[in-house]
Amino acid sequence: MDVTVLSLVDGAPGCAPRTQVLSCADALRAGGADVELADATSDAEIDEALATGNRLVVAADTDSQVRAVLRRAVRRLAPPPSDRPDDLPGDRTVPDLPPLGVLPLAQHPQLITDLNLPSTPKDVAEAVLAGRVQHTDLLRHDGGGVTINGVRIGGGDRPFRGKIALDDLILSDGSEPIVTCVVANAGSYREIDGLGMCEPDPADGQLDVAIAVPFVHRGLIKRRTRIEVRRARGRAVAITPMADVPHVDDGTVTDLTRKRTWWMERAAAGWYIPAA
Repeated sequence: MDVTVLSLVDGAPGCAPRTQVLSCADALRAGGADVELADATSDAEIDEALATGNRLVVAADTDSQVRAVLRRAVRRLAPPPSDRPDDLPGDRTVPDLPPLGVLPLAQHPQLITDLNLPSTPKDVAEAVLAGRVQHTDLLRHDGGGVTINGVRIGGGDRPFRGKIALDDLILSDGSEPIVTCVVANAGSYREIDGLGMCEPDPADGQLDVAIAVPFVHRGLIKRRTRIEVRRARGRAVAITPMADVPHVDDGTVTDLTRKRTWWMERAAAGWYIPAA
């Protein structure tokens, strides 16, 4: 069995492997695997690791690092619409992606908790050696990226306005302020700033969308503001902001400047888990 332990690094490679990487590699070798340690500072180097066909362990601090590997796997495997294979399920645009082991480093990627993945070097190695795979849903979007956990749009003290359409359902037509919006696949987005938003299940084949909308009640003496949370589940959501708005996608913070559509890829991602 050939296994690659891939570390995503900023800047030039060449630093000594982290303790967790060495411990995982030793456990893999003790289990009979041939192990290659690799660093990646670019998409091309991630592609090289994927092209080996080895079982793959991603050493990561954050969800966004794991997401970078999944994004390249999608780029490699997604067929063009004109060449869609007959055996691809109707609710998928990509075949099953190569399963990953996720090895936490100084920090634990949130997906380890949300998906209940092994978290120590020894346990990660045992899961990869056992070869048992848990499949979960994955979000793609029309900007070419993927999302594992979810997206938060807006937040803080400045509401935004935008049109939000989930399948055929209009959650907001853009005429009212929105405190925050989440597009969720896994559990990190159950609650935002004390508001219960949604109960996402990463293996139900649906994405969860929730928006928090403020309403002002004018009484005889004072005004009160309450927050209404609208929730829905479906296959795809399109969000069109009326102005630039901050958004956090698997921990990566950018501004959403134009319409973006996220859609569900049911059970497309695979993760090594311990043998039953």
